[in-house]
Amino acid sequence: MSRRGQLDVVVAGGGVVGAAAALVLAREGLQVALVEARRPAPWRRDDPDLRVYAFAPDNAALLDGLDAWAPVLAARAQPYRGMRVWDAGGGDPLVFEADALGQRQLGWIVENGLLVDVLWQRLAAAGVRLHCPARIASLQQEEGGVRVGLDDGSTLEARLAIAADGGASALREMAGIAAPRHAYGQQGVVAFVASEHAHQATCWQRFLPTGPVAFLPFATDDGDPRAGRLGSIVCTLPDAEATRLIDAAPEVFARALAQAFGGELGGFALQSPRVGFPLLRQLADDYVAGRVLLLGDAAHRVHPLAGQGVNLGLRDVAALQALVRQARANASDWASPARLARWARTRKSENAVNAHAFEAINRAYSNDALLPTLLRGHALSIAGKLPPLARALWRHAAGV
Repeated sequence: MSRRGQLDVVVAGGGVVGAAAALVLAREGLQVALVEARRPAPWRRDDPDLRVYAFAPDNAALLDGLDAWAPVLAARAQPYRGMRVWDAGGGDPLVFEADALGQRQLGWIVENGLLVDVLWQRLAAAGVRLHCPARIASLQQEEGGVRVGLDDGSTLEARLAIAADGGASALREMAGIAAPRHAYGQQGVVAFVASEHAHQATCWQRFLPTGPVAFLPFATDDGDPRAGRLGSIVCTLPDAEATRLIDAAPEVFARALAQAFGGELGGFALQSPRVGFPLLRQLADDYVAGRVLLLGDAAHRVHPLAGQGVNLGLRDVAALQALVRQARANASDWASPARLARWARTRKSENAVNAHAFEAINRAYSNDALLPTLLRGHALSIAGKLPPLARALWRHAAGV
């Protein structure tokens, strides 16, 4: 039990993962505070967020338990019923179809800003104490908890501090947890585009020697002439090529994109600014140090190859929720060091496997050497012709 006036949890970071963690733990009956440097801007329908996710069914279920999924669906979410993955080096595509997998959809394409907005609207009603704008300026660890000082001069005491404040996590650094970075020398270039051919509620991904290029279908309003053709693209490119295409004339960029997809979606028309972000792998050495626990990007940043970054972070949250529920069912201490250590080992192992798998796939396919080129397209073909393997691959990505 916590001391009188002591919180159970202080969460640093109010993005999707941090806000979801605060809500989950508050809904489990814990006393939670959320510290965030700036209040997120309200989501606007007429200003789509370039940062979108291929949202998995297990995480939709997590948000549904927070009464946060239905509002997302009502606002704007594009279900996708197919995935098509193929290699520029040849071979048959790997195809996932909802009907063949017994699903209504494989997932949804949703905006980061919308998710954050919906989650924040539920913080106060759940009893989360919000400290915003504020940053954690100091950390003092004690045997039974932490004392964190905020930059507004206030102090919070809690049994546990959660770092969900991103890849450059200040709280992680204060806890003395190292998180080595490995830069790929690549950028992800994102933009909204309209394709000539209908996207068919399908996610399209093609592997090129320079890196994968993906088209994610995006929802439109009724009557929008781009309905069925609007999408978010993510191009993985070497740094110099990424910079060149970001600065290129829109028609030059559109031609390069059409060529990258091998004409499968026809031509393209740019619908937004282009933004590039550096790609890297960053895995924390530990997920827990004393009374500080890491979630999401503070613990792991992975290649965006499979669109799994936010999905992995929310699975950290779901595992933490399961930890609290199991402890309470057993009338035991949810915050015991042994229990937190078991959570950390499990999540670190799973996330590391995923991170290195994404990197290995990217390395194998971002290669124009003869032997890998000859083999990799056939590897996709083999997976596509073995339904149990294809089903297992999808179930892993979907968390079901």
